[in-house]
Amino acid sequence: MFDVLTPQMWKLLFQATLETLYMVFTSGFFAALFGIPLGIVVFITRKGQIKDNPVLNNILNVIVNVGRSVPFVILLVAIIPFTMLLIGTFIGTTAAIVPLTIAAIPFVARLIENALMEIPSGLTEAAQAMGATNFQIITKFLLPEALASIINAITITLVALVNYSAMAGTVGGGGLGYVGIQYGYQMYVPEILLATVVILVIMVQIIQMVGDRLVRTFNHK
Repeated sequence: MFDVLTPQMWKLLFQATLETLYMVFTSGFFAALFGIPLGIVVFITRKGQIKDNPVLNNILNVIVNVGRSVPFVILLVAIIPFTMLLIGTFIGTTAAIVPLTIAAIPFVARLIENALMEIPSGLTEAAQAMGATNFQIITKFLLPEALASIINAITITLVALVNYSAMAGTVGGGGLGYVGIQYGYQMYVPEILLATVVILVIMVQIIQMVGDRLVRTFNHK
């Protein structure tokens, strides 16, 4: 069945796999860099939290909800001018990182908020009773307690980004999505399409396995 997969095609699949990993982990890094602080702010501005601010909380919730509701394919097209401004092109793996990151930031933010909501309120009260500042409450109490859940949130995000990166490949983003569509679908070579799917499944399994192992390592419960 894989006779059609010549050494040149295997080389192409290997290169596409590297491109997909580059897109997923780079966008995942930036999504965590911006999404985790956003999720923290959304949490601490909730009613009854350490920086209770209903107005700011409502505004941030609207932004996060809108960001999560826009289909990724539409987002790809909608932010082409912004991608062009940052990268100079909207084609290629590096350009695809921009919409991937923007799509993942609100996703991460909501997961982080949910992770922090799982922490018993008594922990914050105990920290305040010990005279901890708001910054200390966040960095020394909330984040360490929610670390396992945060790792799980990042794992979920990376898995979602594998899916998004494949969609980005269909519109010139490169990676396994591009190879699958260009060679597997348009040139009708089902072996190539199957090979890209198998690689993507393996990639997701490895990410999930490593994430689960880290969650078990840092789980304090």
